[in-house]
Amino acid sequence: MPIIKSAKKRVKTARKATTRNSKTKRSLKSAFKLFTKSPSAKTHSAAQSNLDKAVKKGLIHKNKAARLKKQASAKAKSAGVKHTAVKKAVPAKATPKKVVAKKPVAKKTTAKKK
Repeated sequence: MPIIKSAKKRVKTARKATTRNSKTKRSLKSAFKLFTKSPSAKTHSAAQSNLDKAVKKGLIHKNKAARLKKQASAKAKSAGVKHTAVKKAVPAKATPKKVVAKKPVAKKTTAKKK
């Protein structure tokens, strides 16, 4: 058991982080198992989403996630799953910016030395 206050805090935060990381890893594994068992567009997007979350939290390396995504996409393609891209929300009408006339810059005059 640590004696120093900061060491006690590190133990507590490490315990919290461990549980959080294990939940994320477990959801990632279960999403991939579900995808391999029954490949569909929904399970494919869930697997990719969980991969992105794991990379964002620093659990797995981004290159590993890219490799796993590529393998999942290949499995989906061979199974005949069509993955539909998620469309981003676009504003209905973009308002143009107002053009404001600029005032001319005043010239700086310097006093001459005698």
